Amino acid sequence: MRIGLIGTGRIGTFHATALSRHREVGSLIVTDADTARAQELADRLGETAAPSVDDIFTWGVDAIVITAATSAHAELIGRAARSGLPVFCEKPIALDLPGTLAALAEVDAAGTVLQLGFQRRFDAGYTAAREAVRSGRLGRLHTVRAMTSDQSPPPADYLPLSGGLYRDCLVHDFDILRWVTGHDVVEVYATGSDAGPAMFREANDVDTAAAVLTLDDGTLATATATRLNGAGYDVRMELAGELDQIGVGLDDRTPIASTEPAGPPPADKPWMGFLERFGPAYEAELAAFVEVVRGERANPCDGREALHALRIAEACELSRHERRPVRLSEIPGARG
Repeated sequence: MRIGLIGTGRIGTFHATALSRHREVGSLIVTDADTARAQELADRLGETAAPSVDDIFTWGVDAIVITAATSAHAELIGRAARSGLPVFCEKPIALDLPGTLAALAEVDAAGTVLQLGFQRRFDAGYTAAREAVRSGRLGRLHTVRAMTSDQSPPPADYLPLSGGLYRDCLVHDFDILRWVTGHDVVEVYATGSDAGPAMFREANDVDTAAAVLTLDDGTLATATATRLNGAGYDVRMELAGELDQIGVGLDDRTPIASTEPAGPPPADKPWMGFLERFGPAYEAELAAFVEVVRGERANPCDGREALHALRIAEACELSRHERRPVRLSEIPGARG
């Protein structure tokens, strides 16, 4: 199998390394707007660098992996669909609903495959939580608490391009909430704070956010996020039911200290970033994509899943700006 990878930044480098090691991937062609960076990566992996995106398509590949800048995702998805190629794309498809819906329409029209990179679906902890909920072990689920806390903020020039904290960061929590519980969000109430560094205010973004989400079965969920969690990278989910309660993301590297005399000690080596925390999950989602391309399994995260999560993020942004609860029925694309 020959795979073309577009974008050799941090996540692109990680994905290229994983694909280059995969036994079913015979060769890899990488490209990037920074041609020197792409060439350096190709040399290091013993693979091929293409001078441009056009070459990826004209040289002939069996599938495309998109890890380029977010602004290029929708166009590249459409181009791959028109070429009849299956695509793996890091989230998001686009930063707005019209762009997302247009790209999905191209995939539908071509009848091709689009797998989205929501890596938490491949994490052992979240998978076990899903099994616990679906098996009835927790009884009726009444409360879910989700959180994503970055150890340090991204560069200031990234913020205006990110789509904001809800679309860029909490969208992972929105997706995994649906995946674990099997239920959809019907209403949100969200707020945020820009009291941190001035770059967030300048980008019309927030550095910390919280949302209350009501699911279609009445379960209540909270989702919080921050860019300024100095203790480390902290991603967790707690699920409480009438029979039991479980937590995802609690281990000896969770960056939190207990104040109880008999509590666990602080982590000696707390998680510092997403690639470290979710490394095995990233590899597993790419292995799944290879199986999808080979026709060995169904698509585990169709592009429509990104649409569902984005609609929740859009509802949260509307709620934050208008300071009111927002029904998901107010957000376009429900039947997209």
